[in-house]
Amino acid sequence: MRIRILAPSAVTLAAACGLCAAVLVAQAPSGTRSFDPTTTDTQAAIKAAAEAERTAAAAREGWSAPRTPWGDPDLRGYWLSLSYTPLERPAALGDKAVYTEEEALAAFKQAVEADAEVDPRTVHYDWKEYGMDAWQSPVRPNLRTGLIIDPPDGRIPPLTPEGTQRMAAARRGPYVPSRGLYERCVTGNQGPPRVPGNHDAESQIFQAPGYVLLLMQSNSDVRIVPLDGRPHLPSTVRHWMGDSRGRWEGDTLVIETTNFHPQREWRGSAENMRLVERVRLVDAKTIQYTFTVTDATTWARPWTADVPWPRIEPGLYEFACHEQNYGLINVVRGAQIRAREAGAGGGRPERAASERVE
Repeated sequence: MRIRILAPSAVTLAAACGLCAAVLVAQAPSGTRSFDPTTTDTQAAIKAAAEAERTAAAAREGWSAPRTPWGDPDLRGYWLSLSYTPLERPAALGDKAVYTEEEALAAFKQAVEADAEVDPRTVHYDWKEYGMDAWQSPVRPNLRTGLIIDPPDGRIPPLTPEGTQRMAAARRGPYVPSRGLYERCVTGNQGPPRVPGNHDAESQIFQAPGYVLLLMQSNSDVRIVPLDGRPHLPSTVRHWMGDSRGRWEGDTLVIETTNFHPQREWRGSAENMRLVERVRLVDAKTIQYTFTVTDATTWARPWTADVPWPRIEPGLYEFACHEQNYGLINVVRGAQIRAREAGAGGGRPERAASERVE
């Protein structure tokens, strides 16, 4: 399906020049109660976003996070993780970490219009009809030129030789086990960590005394994060989404995750990755989500990204992996045909006959 890109960092905007976040129109596809199907004017949407960004900063003055009945910061609700801001700063921008307000709005306008111009005959869906175009969600201009805030160049650090080999080994091939976990309906491709880019990036946060639960719409993945100080599971126990442990540092929820499954394959990293996420409500409609990944067997150094999560309307649609269920076999058969056509010099090495579809 089409990869969708949406919205940027409200916290960075406020810190850099007073731009903050605001909901434009209804979130879709899940929270569509107030979605107006006649809202198809991108210019109006861009103007509304810019005006809302300039006025929202004032709402943060003197604002403090609400509390749950048992006293923790209240993160409960529905959230969206999407961005028009690229994960990595474009190399052409060099050391330019932030735009001027005018540059940020120009970049935002360009991305919105490019997104809206996609021909539905090409991508199979008419996204606007269902309120799923980026600017029909809580779209936000962003002063940052990329979501990565460390290293200072805004780029993912170089892969180690081992990471390079692992990345190459994870290439999709013409057999079912060589396809991605999302394509095979194993996971929802929404992390952790949550990196903008997928079209179904909605999630819900539940809280109970001693626990935080994160429910992803994609594949209905659930992360259960205990807050009672218990140790991580033994290293012999591995999960697709890792083993998470949380704690509060003031109003910030800090989640440390280890014990990833060795077959997870996330940007060249696997079981050795250590993930630290920080989740903080910065105003009534925005979570600041920051994550740091560390894996000396994959990257030359740790790296950190800052992604906003705007609040969206409840609730979440049930996720059914129909396209993968019905399409995976055809995809694999097609890949096998292309591999045969490419000859001995193309494609992945031959695998055991038991792994083949045909």
